Amino acid sequence: MADSPQANVETLLIGIDAGCRSVLDPLVEAGAVPNLASVFEAGAVGRLESQIPPWTPSAWPSLYTGTNPGKHGVYGFLTFEGYDWDVVNATHVREPSLWELLDGRGRSSVVVNAPVTSPPAEIDGAVVPGYTAPEDPTCHPEGLLEDVREAVGDYRVYAPREVDDEERAVEWYRRLVAMRGEAFRYLVERFDPDFGFVQFQQTDTVFHEFPGDDDTVRAVYEAVDEQVGEILSTCDPDTVVVASDHGMGEYTGYEFRPNELLRRRGLVETTTDGEGMPTWTTIADDRLRAGEDGERAAGGGTDRPPAERALDALASVGLTAQRIEAALDSVGLAEFVAERVPADLARAAAEQVDFPASRAYVRDRIELGVRVNLAGREPEGTVDPDEYEAVRDELVDLLSAVETPDGEPVFERVVRREAVFSGPHVEAAPDVLTVPREYDEFLSARVGGGTFGPPSEPYNHKRDGVVAIAGADVDPDAGLAGAHLFDVAPTVLATLGCPASDRMDGSVLSPVEPAGTESYPAFDAGERASTDDGDVEARLADLGYLE
Repeated sequence: MADSPQANVETLLIGIDAGCRSVLDPLVEAGAVPNLASVFEAGAVGRLESQIPPWTPSAWPSLYTGTNPGKHGVYGFLTFEGYDWDVVNATHVREPSLWELLDGRGRSSVVVNAPVTSPPAEIDGAVVPGYTAPEDPTCHPEGLLEDVREAVGDYRVYAPREVDDEERAVEWYRRLVAMRGEAFRYLVERFDPDFGFVQFQQTDTVFHEFPGDDDTVRAVYEAVDEQVGEILSTCDPDTVVVASDHGMGEYTGYEFRPNELLRRRGLVETTTDGEGMPTWTTIADDRLRAGEDGERAAGGGTDRPPAERALDALASVGLTAQRIEAALDSVGLAEFVAERVPADLARAAAEQVDFPASRAYVRDRIELGVRVNLAGREPEGTVDPDEYEAVRDELVDLLSAVETPDGEPVFERVVRREAVFSGPHVEAAPDVLTVPREYDEFLSARVGGGTFGPPSEPYNHKRDGVVAIAGADVDPDAGLAGAHLFDVAPTVLATLGCPASDRMDGSVLSPVEPAGTESYPAFDAGERASTDDGDVEARLADLGYLE
């Protein structure tokens, strides 16, 4: 696959966040991504079914561990300890990654920009963490980030937050994509690994920031394809695997707010005192000075102040507070507004689910489920263990019956968590899972503004991603029907002649010859570390992941 290779990687895994056939096929036909097209044409290519939930922080760990979230323990961008939350990091992933398993077999790896890998594992090779890492992440080996920056110039995990127009945003997309490719090629040349994994995140970000903008999407994919071509040329892989964590597409349904429905049924209580998971978050948690406390008028009556009613109207069409803050920040007005926002407006913006007082609630929309406030499990549980199954029955029946204003079911599946997850970390999952119909109904964890509204984001995650496998030992005519996210890890191991772990939930995809199954040594996950990084939280909010 190369004219004059500088190094040889046995297996190269290219991760394209949100990559899917509906996006890629038109680009292939238009000749915009010739290098990716060459992999598709030389090998087997097909749809890759994602998991529940199909979102970056949980799906990528599932892909690179080959296990479901009940085993690896990550369900979303947030991890919860009681009612407190933090952004997930690598210490919350409780199963070994591909590169850790390979390390145990004496094989080396270079991993660049994989999500939820900070702080990185110590392996034979190099790891530069990606999404959810801080802007200046600790890399492995120690001091590697400085080496990368010296070798390739600036290296960042994220674009600057003050980027506020399309032209500059597109330029930053290109720069970030180039940073991934340049860093990866430098590290491959330096470490000469058996396995390489480089992930591109901007193919997802562009849809959140510029939904429906085909020209900008194409610009991002062209930048990725250019780096893919350079990597294929310089790294000369024996086998190439292209895989995504989920798909992406337009949402033509409604936004549904389960917490508002649960409040109306007496299951959710709300608060404005800043405790709990925000749903219509304040313009700036730490900077907004709301003034004296006072009672907020209940409900949405016309006796409420005009500013408060206006804010709820903005909420009903998905204008999130974090995005207001980002816009104000970009022109230096966040502090000015924070000092002058009326107290009643601030309290309206700050209404949250009161976790301790509620019986059941959605704590994080991308978990796709409802958590029961169970006594003995939650710090101030209100549901007696004897009532637990009855409450779950109530939730399943209630949510299964919900229909959109057009008479369509909101959910294609409402089930207990045990029907989907298995493993030692099922307790961390929502108690009842809610799978949106065709992933065309947008879920929101906030309260207020009614139970339905237009989607906060017109484009978002879909179930089906993409997978392609090419190489001398790959059967390009073998089918990929039924390929699942969990299958990627055992397949990659098999291309390196390594057996899959008997803890994996996936199987080797048919274009690759299996290498058996083995019981690997118990994984030492160590203690969980706190992320506690306001900048990371702000970036997640900018993209709509934190409402």
